[in-house]
Amino acid sequence: MSRYRPPRRRGSAYITPEGEAVLRRELHQLWKVERPQVTQAVHEAAKNGDRSENGDYIYGKRRLREIDSRVRFLSKRLEELKVVDRIPDDTDKVYFGAWVTLEDEDGGERRWRIVGPDEFDLARGLISVDSPVARALLGKRLDDEIQVRSPQGEQRYWIAEIRYSGPLEEPLHAD
Repeated sequence: MSRYRPPRRRGSAYITPEGEAVLRRELHQLWKVERPQVTQAVHEAAKNGDRSENGDYIYGKRRLREIDSRVRFLSKRLEELKVVDRIPDDTDKVYFGAWVTLEDEDGGERRWRIVGPDEFDLARGLISVDSPVARALLGKRLDDEIQVRSPQGEQRYWIAEIRYSGPLEEPLHAD
C-alpha cells in the first residue's frame, strides 16, 4: 500500500507583520537554540558506543530531522511571503488584516481578524484569508450580509464593525 498523498494547495502568500515576527522567532529558536543543543546531545550519545540500541542517539537524530525539516519549510516560506503592513485606503471595506465583528440571526456577535494561513488561530479570533468566512467577507462593507455554508448548514451574518487598528485583541465570541 502506497503512502502517496496528493500535494496540498498552497495557502495565500500574505502575512501580517506580527505573523512574520512569530515565524522568524520560531526559525531563530530552532536554528540557533534547539539545533545546537540537540546536536550536542547526539554527539554525547554517540560516544556511548553501540548506536543501534542507544535511545538518546536515536531520538536525538529523529529530532534533528524534524528541526531541519521545519527550518527548510520556514526558510522557503518566509522568502515567498508578502508582509501586509499598511492600512488600505478604503477602510470602509473588509480587506486583509481587518478586525470584523459579525452579528448572527440571534443577535450574537463574533469578532475575527483576517490573517494569513500561516498564522490563523481560532482561539485568538484569527481566521485565514483562505477560509470560507474570510472569502465571503472580503470586499464587503458595514451592514452587508454574508452567507457561509458550514457543517451546521447555511449561516447568515451581518457585518457590525470593521476596524484596522490594534495588532491583537481579545476575540469576541457569543456563548
